[in-house]
Amino acid sequence: MSRVGKHEVVLPAGVTMAQEGSVVTLKGKTGAKDYEIPDCINFEKTEKGFLVSPKETTQRGRSLWGTTQRNLSNIVKGLDKGFSLNVSLVGVGYRASVSGSKLTLQLGYSHDIVYDIPKGIEIKCEKPTAILITGFDKQLVGTVGAHLRKYRKPEPYKGKGVLRETEFIIRKEGKKK
Repeated sequence: MSRVGKHEVVLPAGVTMAQEGSVVTLKGKTGAKDYEIPDCINFEKTEKGFLVSPKETTQRGRSLWGTTQRNLSNIVKGLDKGFSLNVSLVGVGYRASVSGSKLTLQLGYSHDIVYDIPKGIEIKCEKPTAILITGFDKQLVGTVGAHLRKYRKPEPYKGKGVLRETEFIIRKEGKKK
């Protein structure tokens, strides 16, 4: 069983915290985020940061203990440094470009795909086939990467498609005569 919840979340110099009831507001140089603490979790301020602990030893309390600690830790890390995800386009003629708050993808269809960039996310195209997604919300960065991947999933025969940086496609052998 994991003991992630026992670790203290240390607040860096640029991140501040305020608590009103069960809602914790964290502010940093990249933005601000609210998080609602579940009713079965205790939240305690310390000198360096804060600790979370379960109020009761039920299954729900023990399972939300580590989840709450990790979610708050990810918010603090995102507000301090931010998160990034590299996405690459593999295929002949596959290109991406950013103009304003819109990402235009050319993925071999008869039309271009125009994706509205959500608030809190920054997208850069260093090369026409490489996309860098950055933001302070880890969940939102991953969701944007998943939405882009959904437009052209990688296929196992030629390896073409929209791939995340950590993704590995198991290749299949084609037909034999």
